[in-house]
Amino acid sequence: MNILMLGGTGMLGPYVVTQLCEMGHDVTIFHTGAHEPNLPSQVRHIHSPSARIPISVIPSDLTNLAPDVVIQMDAEGEKDARLVVDAFHGISGRLVSISSQDVYRVYGKLHRFEPGSPDPLPLTEDSHLREKFYPYRQDEPRREDDPEKFLDDYEKIMVERAVMGEPQLPGTILRLPMIYGPGDRIHRLYKYVKRMRDNRPVILLDEGHARWRGPRGYVENVAWAITLAVTDDRAKGQIYNVAEVISLSEADWVKQIAESMGWQGRIVIVPEGKIPTHFDTDHHWVVDSSRIRRELGYGEIVQPEEALVRSIAYELTNPPDKIADSQFDYASEDTILHKLEIPISWARVG
Repeated sequence: MNILMLGGTGMLGPYVVTQLCEMGHDVTIFHTGAHEPNLPSQVRHIHSPSARIPISVIPSDLTNLAPDVVIQMDAEGEKDARLVVDAFHGISGRLVSISSQDVYRVYGKLHRFEPGSPDPLPLTEDSHLREKFYPYRQDEPRREDDPEKFLDDYEKIMVERAVMGEPQLPGTILRLPMIYGPGDRIHRLYKYVKRMRDNRPVILLDEGHARWRGPRGYVENVAWAITLAVTDDRAKGQIYNVAEVISLSEADWVKQIAESMGWQGRIVIVPEGKIPTHFDTDHHWVVDSSRIRRELGYGEIVQPEEALVRSIAYELTNPPDKIADSQFDYASEDTILHKLEIPISWARVG
């Protein structure tokens, strides 16, 4: 197949491109050229300043390719999704767009901007979506020169509506989980990996956070789900959740990291309110990914143990550029332990 990828030079895209090339497909990638990922030599690159998020224009070089499938990796809002739909309808066979599991109503409840009791779990592709749009808008609009200005118009629900609403360009949506592994700009594992590397005898977890469960996926496995959706025509007109089968609690997640690193410290569950938490841990975010497994034969190509080994190695060699002092305030943690009368010298995982 002739495949065009819009964006995709970040965490996921290079894996998807490499997998597609290994399957024998012709791939063109449209990006600014500011960052050149390590891709197979046969990949065609088209560079343009208009490839910045959000995409401002679709050059004729792209529509002239008449790709069988277009992959839009970075559709943040309705405007850039609609731009792609309008450009390729009647030209391409299908549009695959990357969405997020933040579309679900439970995400709004988790972050306290939607009311209500916990939603039924697990979340399927037909579960309730958020009723409040634009989850990352602030009270005041961001300045035009703010690199996160695009978040003012970020709304994956609107992206999905645009992609799935054009009959002349059948769409496929993939709702992605919290992705970990090499290239993770959020550094989801780092707060635990650093403490273990620093030989902290204890890691503190808020009681609610310790039991909270959310959807995760290792980068290469998530990329494989996208690759299958791109190359299998049965994905036409479908929406798929992508996530690991088991949504581990945060405490169990930390235990797995500890086992992988050989850390012999102790995980201490602290009564709620002793450690600040920024979300409502009564709202679990457990997602069902059985549809893509059943319909497209999806399964993880990197097993959990190896995924953690690779992820930890990445975090150790690629720490965040900026680390707030408060994030690793060990003195304050020791004070909490002292008040709880928990000896700091205890050193067993549990």
